[in-house]
Amino acid sequence: MSPVMTTRIAFKALGRNKMRTALTMLGMIIGVSAVITLVALGNGAQVRIEEQIRSGGTNLVTVMAGNFTMGGVRGGVGAASSLKIEDLDAIKKEVSNIQYIAPGVNTRAQVIAGNQNWSTRLEGTDVDFPLMREWSVKHGMFFSPQDVSSAAKVAVLGQTVSDQLFGPEVDPTGQMIRVRNQPFKVIGVMASKGQAAMGNDQDDTIFAPYTTVQKRLQGQQNIQNITISASSADAVPAVADAVAMLMRTQHKLIAGDPDDFTVRTQEEIADIRTAFIETFTNLLAGIAAVSLLVGGIGIMNIMLVSVTERTREIGIRMAIGAKGRDVLLQFLVEAIVVSMIGGGTGIALGFGFAELATRIWDYPTQVSMDAIAMAFGFSALIGIFFGFYPARKAAALDPIVALRYE
Repeated sequence: MSPVMTTRIAFKALGRNKMRTALTMLGMIIGVSAVITLVALGNGAQVRIEEQIRSGGTNLVTVMAGNFTMGGVRGGVGAASSLKIEDLDAIKKEVSNIQYIAPGVNTRAQVIAGNQNWSTRLEGTDVDFPLMREWSVKHGMFFSPQDVSSAAKVAVLGQTVSDQLFGPEVDPTGQMIRVRNQPFKVIGVMASKGQAAMGNDQDDTIFAPYTTVQKRLQGQQNIQNITISASSADAVPAVADAVAMLMRTQHKLIAGDPDDFTVRTQEEIADIRTAFIETFTNLLAGIAAVSLLVGGIGIMNIMLVSVTERTREIGIRMAIGAKGRDVLLQFLVEAIVVSMIGGGTGIALGFGFAELATRIWDYPTQVSMDAIAMAFGFSALIGIFFGFYPARKAAALDPIVALRYE
């Protein structure tokens, strides 16, 4: 019997019980659509992480104060004030392949402008900051080296802070704000940057010279972090290693002493978030795989019922010359058709759910061809695997016994 005739008979047999066939496909549809949707969401999350990492700057290496042990007490990032401007100067002098570098001194404060107030993050930094972060100024300008050297009381607002204090679409350049009873002149507003890789709003920040934050607001000489932009992506590991070795020398740490600082790169942060998303996606994909398995068992169950119902038909076909392999092939094709149609419908629904997530929740999704090929191939394998036993059982029927079956 030709494959075309076998396929036609398979479709005709499945069409006799449309509702039963549709319900048999349901497990495959749910499983495949879930796989496609989850993979699309996982890929979209990866894309968003990469965008957020890029929005934070390029080729960044961050040195943070902390990570020390004293008297059996261990501290993490920020638990020690071990970084000084001398460390910054040493990095500038000793470490090569550095494009930009800026110290950081951060605090939170209630900011007042007229009759409005807002609690926000105040970031003391240097003139290289907008260059390494690729962050443009929307209104006014960023502060100058002279502002840093003189500890001038000037501020550049993030877009969120500007909107909260002065209203949307307002240029507050030249206005005065008060930070801990200290007057600051607004000299600029940064362009909107959006959410950072760790989830915080980058626009909910005020930038000021780090010397101003040290002297006017904190009364200290230490710095909390040093952010470095390497000259290229390939230079990041070498810069990170060189900075770590130099910091140990600067802080007079001997062999065996733990670091009193922490060096991190963007790749490490991205890897942590990506590993979490991959684990979560794999967990959900495992649940979707169970749906596929249940769908396969459903196919086998329905095919066994079909063999029983069509025993007399099988006997007639074998009596007029059909061979056992023809019967086996027919039932196997029926199982594959059910699983493939279910898989195709599931792929279409997966695309639909992914697009729905993008339109309703503004969540990036990316359906990969690998996921489609995997889902479609898995559907075919499910049909072959779970359809083989019923098909073999049908092919093994004795024609005489089958003809007598009522």
